[in-house]
Amino acid sequence: MRILIAEDDVTSRTMLQAVLRKWGFDPIVACNGAEAWNVLHQSDPPTLVVLDWNMPGMDGLEVCRLARAKNVSDPPYIIILTARGDKADIVRGLEAGANDYISKPYDAEELRARIGVGRKMVELQRELIQARDAQARDAARDFLTGVMNRRAVVHALETELHRAGRHGGRLTVGLFDIDHFKEINDTYGHQAGDEALCGLVRLVQDNIRQYDLLGRFGGDEFLVIAPGSRGSPEAGPFTRLCALVDEKPFDTHVGALSITISIGVVEATGASTVDAVIASVDKALYRAKHLGRNRVAYSGEPDPAQQVI
Repeated sequence: MRILIAEDDVTSRTMLQAVLRKWGFDPIVACNGAEAWNVLHQSDPPTLVVLDWNMPGMDGLEVCRLARAKNVSDPPYIIILTARGDKADIVRGLEAGANDYISKPYDAEELRARIGVGRKMVELQRELIQARDAQARDAARDFLTGVMNRRAVVHALETELHRAGRHGGRLTVGLFDIDHFKEINDTYGHQAGDEALCGLVRLVQDNIRQYDLLGRFGGDEFLVIAPGSRGSPEAGPFTRLCALVDEKPFDTHVGALSITISIGVVEATGASTVDAVIASVDKALYRAKHLGRNRVAYSGEPDPAQQVI
């Protein structure tokens, strides 16, 4: 584990560096507060810090204040070394942002114990952050397919529309579903239907760009958000997706199932709203169904004259 030590006295700094190495740590050395702040200001800084209070220029308390002012999710654990034993000084150090302090001259075993506490706190903090991040990911993911759920993909659409508005760009949005999906569930069971859905998602993920976004909109409906204009239905990637699905049977526990998909597509700008985009792409999907399924229809084409049952 890396530990940042900041100590202006050469002898004290050398002794501290040696004892930390003896205890199995990887010390990063700073000769004053400014050097310590430069280390903490870099990417991936040490999360355990031992600071001398009295240093020329920027002292240990100022380094603490600057470190605490940074808005980071993984702040460092800071131990202040000080020859000041007055309670008021100790309070000042803790209020500046230090997690712990140890008085000079310090006992080596006491320092080791306090660093051990700091290490445990850093590890616990990382575990909590990982658990929080995992929970956030799970809350945004569809349980079955692993792609974004409806709430997350709608939020992603809103974000991309704002981005397009800032940069004057466009984005293409596709809404697709499996043709006659209810018949698959009724004939082969919901497990086979779920397996077909998961296979379809994997195929789509393998055939969209890395920065395109895919989410489950509901049931067997999925939304693809693709920054930029994607061309006409005949030349665009959505027609290719339709063909790929049509050509590839999907493995299920009842055997290989052949499916087709229909896709509605709309091109949007930063002036578009989420509701308007979803309404337009839904109409385009409806038109693809009316025209015979297993095809792509773009928004703006004439609406079908009759309802699909």
